[in-house]
Amino acid sequence: MAGKGKDYFGLPWLISLILAIIPVTSWLLGVATRFNEGKYLAGLLRLVLGWNIIWILDIICVLLKGKILRILNV
Repeated sequence: MAGKGKDYFGLPWLISLILAIIPVTSWLLGVATRFNEGKYLAGLLRLVLGWNIIWILDIICVLLKGKILRILNV
């Protein structure tokens, strides 16, 4: 399993996983993370689409890789 997470502002893996499981925090922090990286189009997509399948994929990715799903790196 992953050690120190790179997403959700560098929080440890376990805390990132807990935050990813909660739908509202996953959605808000996913959008904030993408905007913080300067990926504005990806942030807008997460803002609109981040409450459904992306939420489930984020949980799986944080569990397996320690970071959120990167669909669009633009």
